Amino acid sequence: MPLFDRLPHVRLANAPTSYGQAIALRAERFMPLAIIVPILVLAGSRAAFAADEVHDEIQVYNAEIAAVGQWTYQQHLNFAAVGQTVPEVSSGFSSNRALQGTPEFAYGLAPWWEAGFYLPFAANGQFLSDGAKLRSLFVVPDAAKRNFFYGINFELGYELPRFSATPWGLEIRPIVGVRIAEWEFIVNPIVDVSFGANGEADFAPAVRLARNFGADRFLGLEYYADFGRIGGFLPLQQQNQQLFAVTDFKVDEVYVELGAGYGFTPGSDRFTVKAIIGYAFPASSNNGQDNSSPSTLKMGTPVRPLQNAWPWNPTN
Repeated sequence: MPLFDRLPHVRLANAPTSYGQAIALRAERFMPLAIIVPILVLAGSRAAFAADEVHDEIQVYNAEIAAVGQWTYQQHLNFAAVGQTVPEVSSGFSSNRALQGTPEFAYGLAPWWEAGFYLPFAANGQFLSDGAKLRSLFVVPDAAKRNFFYGINFELGYELPRFSATPWGLEIRPIVGVRIAEWEFIVNPIVDVSFGANGEADFAPAVRLARNFGADRFLGLEYYADFGRIGGFLPLQQQNQQLFAVTDFKVDEVYVELGAGYGFTPGSDRFTVKAIIGYAFPASSNNGQDNSSPSTLKMGTPVRPLQNAWPWNPTN
């Protein structure tokens, strides 16, 4: 029987009895539906005209979130050494030899829920603000301890006119991953929705395959694409298709991810380097003790004992 057909009849092993844990269980139970439904609803939106040139965050999400009551910070930096020279918007921003990035602040609200906000920017001879974004990330609890994990991120953003002809947008980012021994494979089948007269729903997937060498050290490959409108993809030459070699490691309490990417189509930035620097602030319990759990800031997951791939226990 398909997994989704079992949802109303399943429960976790050792099901919790407290009210808060019951809410978490219910959120976990219906997470797969939350991933699928928004994509189906938005699939008929209007066509895209070109791949996006704004890349303030180049990252694959792994369903790791901050502990409850914990703040985290990430600084994203991406430099297109050989990028696009024709602006996406007339007389607007082009990515060639431009630095893009954003600070990202996040806060753990529940074992399955994290909120965050961004302040994107770009620099290509002058410093340019690119509005702001808010996100709400829902995940299966304790994703780092599972060998099958999932979640979904909703991110509402406003871009300034020089960056986009459709300033308001919504990113819907499902997260599905498996972890076997030292390897992890993660897929983010992202749907980017923009609003207004030229609104569109683009398919922009991100994929990660990485090997854990221990001591918070990873080497891997990440794939990023923008195919254009769902149901009417752009011609291949206009699509964004990039492959990055990446490494993740930790210096004291600071997480670092470095990567270099090559674009395979004329619609891609030809050569891009990226860096993500992150720190998880301690979270204190009511008695003043440090109650934080290790946070990988959506980077590679440290080696930990894993639970079963499936959190479901269909005993009913």
